[in-house]
Amino acid sequence: QVQLVESGGGSVQPGGSLRLSCAASGIIYSINCMAWFRQAPGKGREGVAAIDTGDGSTYYLNSVEGRFTISHDNAKNTLYLQMNSLKPEDTAMYYCAFGVYGDNWTCTFGYWAQGTQVTVS
Repeated sequence: QVQLVESGGGSVQPGGSLRLSCAASGIIYSINCMAWFRQAPGKGREGVAAIDTGDGSTYYLNSVEGRFTISHDNAKNTLYLQMNSLKPEDTAMYYCAFGVYGDNWTCTFGYWAQGTQVTVS
């Protein structure tokens, strides 16, 4: 059925750049929000960036503000994360997720990708 497929991960030196992509392999009719999460070894999962697919409003983790840019293409059901000025602290497994708003106006992520590794060293 519907599956999210990520690409663009890899290994770079500090100060380098990577662009992650997340595409839906099937048809998704209703998506209100998209986001990127990451998890480093031994640490919990944290939200990196999120975007409202309707008005384009965004959220960024403080530590990536100004370095990362989240964007999306609704026609292609594709999410992107442009990562610049990468730091060793950015090393983690990155996951994309698509979701919808519930009655509480909170995004519930129902679709998740398998994760792509980003290593900065």
